[in-house]
Amino acid sequence: MGLPWKLHGDGKTVSSTTIVAPDERLTWGRTIGLGVQHVVAMFGATFLVPLITGFPPATTLLFSGIGTILFLLITGNRLPSYLGSSFAFLAPIGAATKIGGIPLALSGIIVVGALLAVVGLVVHLAGAGWIDRLMPPVVSGAIVALIGFNLAPSARTNFAEAPVTALVTLAVIVLVTVLFKGLIGRLSIVIGVVVGYLVALAAGQVDLSRVADAKWFGLPDFHAPAFDPDQLAVYLAFIPVVLALVAENVGHVKGVGQLTGRDLTPLTGRALVADGVSTVLAGLGGGSATTTYGENIGVMAATRVFSTAAYWVAAIVAVLLGLSPKVGEVISSVPHGVLGGATTALYGLIGIIGIRIWVENRVDFAKPKNQLTAGIALIMGIADFTFDFGQASFGGIIVGTVAAIVVFHVMDLIGRARGTDEATPVASDQAHAATGGVPAEPRRD
Repeated sequence: MGLPWKLHGDGKTVSSTTIVAPDERLTWGRTIGLGVQHVVAMFGATFLVPLITGFPPATTLLFSGIGTILFLLITGNRLPSYLGSSFAFLAPIGAATKIGGIPLALSGIIVVGALLAVVGLVVHLAGAGWIDRLMPPVVSGAIVALIGFNLAPSARTNFAEAPVTALVTLAVIVLVTVLFKGLIGRLSIVIGVVVGYLVALAAGQVDLSRVADAKWFGLPDFHAPAFDPDQLAVYLAFIPVVLALVAENVGHVKGVGQLTGRDLTPLTGRALVADGVSTVLAGLGGGSATTTYGENIGVMAATRVFSTAAYWVAAIVAVLLGLSPKVGEVISSVPHGVLGGATTALYGLIGIIGIRIWVENRVDFAKPKNQLTAGIALIMGIADFTFDFGQASFGGIIVGTVAAIVVFHVMDLIGRARGTDEATPVASDQAHAATGGVPAEPRRD
C-alpha cells in the first residue's frame, strides 16, 4: 500500500517545478485542507444526481466516500481519484424508475457495475488496446454526446417549473465560470445552485419542513434492489453506460499519468474493477452509481498536489456528511427550478464533451464513415428513437449507441475490404490525456 506517505520537502510548500506525488503528502493540516477542497469540488455534480433521480442524497454521499476508499485500496494507493455520482446513468435510471421504482433502477446499476468489473479483469489480463479498437474516438464521442443531448427534455421540464429561478441559476453558472479563475471558476455549478436556492427560498419555492425535523447524525435511507427477469429491456438500456464508464476510467488513468509524469497504464484494469465494485456496492444500498471525477483532476492540476492522502481525507469527510440526515434533507429541498437551470448547463456540457473528444483526437469528418457514424447516432439519441420488440422497448441511448458501433465497424470493414477507406489509427496516449479523463461527466478542465 505504500503507507505511510513520505513527506514532500518541508511539507509546507510546492515549488513551480515539482509536484506532490501520489505516495507523498504535505503536513496533515494542509492535507486535510486539500481533502476538504476535493469534497467541495465534487459536491456540486455529485449531489445533483440523486436530486434528479429521486435517490437519497445522504446515501449517495455515503457510498461515494466508501467507493473512493475502495478505489484507493484496489489501486494500491497509487492512483489519486474521487468517485462521485455518474451522470451517464440518468436516462436509464429515469426509465427504470417509472416502471419499477428505485429498486428496479438499483438492480440496473448493479448490472452495470458487475459488467464494468468484468471488463476491468479482462483489461488487467489482456491490456486496454481492444477498447480503442471497439470504440475509436468517433464512436466514443458520439456515445457521450448523445447521452447528454438525450437528456435535454428533462432539463426543459424542470426549467419550466420556475423559469425565473432557473434563469438566475443558469446565469450565475455562466458568469462565475467566465469571471473567476482557479477553484472558484470550477465551482460555478455549486455557486449557481446556492444562488438559485436563495432566490427560490425568497420566492417561497422551498419546503424546509423536513429539514427542521431531521437529525444531525444518523444513518441515511437505504433501499434494496429488486431484480425482475421480465424487464430485460430495462437492463439492456443500462448497457451503453458501461462503454461510457470504460472510456472515462481509461482516460482518467492516462490523464493523471501525463500530469504526474508516471506510467499508470498498468493500473487501468484495477481502476475499472474498483469503479465496478463501488457501483455494485452503491446499488446494493440505494446510492447513485459512481465514476472517476475530472473536477478533482482540475484541483490537482491547480495545486500540483496529487497525494492520495488528500483523497482519503475527502472520502472520510464524504462519509461523515452521508451520516447526517439533516444535510441530506437540505440537499433534497432544492426545488425544480434550480435543477432546471443547473441541468441545462450540465447536460449541454456532457454533450459538448463528446464533441471535444472528436476535436482532441482530430477525427476526420471528411470521411463518410465518420460522418454517418456520428450523424446517425446523434439523431437517434437526440430524437429518442424507440424500437419495440414484443414487450421490450429500447430507447434512444441504447439505439444510438448500437448504431454508432455497428455503423462504424461495418463501414470500416467493407471500406478496407474494397480499398475505399483506410483503417482508422488507434488514438495516442496524448490524445486520450487531452480529453482529461472524460467522457461522461460535465468537465471543463
